Amino acid sequence: MNIQALMKQAQSLQKDMMKVKSEIDKKEFTGESALVKVVVTGDKNIVKIEISNKEDLSKEDLEILEDMIVVALRDAFQKVDKELEEKMGKFGNAIPSFF
Repeated sequence: MNIQALMKQAQSLQKDMMKVKSEIDKKEFTGESALVKVVVTGDKNIVKIEISNKEDLSKEDLEILEDMIVVALRDAFQKVDKELEEKMGKFGNAIPSFF
């Protein structure tokens, strides 16, 4: 394989990777915990936080609610990471063929 063909293949791979990453960045992921539902984008920006049963919450519940928000965000971010791994992992397998 000559160097020009190798460079062309690398550029094509880079273009494909950027396209997949862009698609994931725009996608929305939902994370949930007992009282909280969050929506984040693939680039890990928070779109929305919903709190269920707001009217039933007392001041004592606020600390628990804060913890539930963290749990829900963690859940959503793990979903982003999983999709990135699933969709971008295929590019990792292609790289050894360059060497």
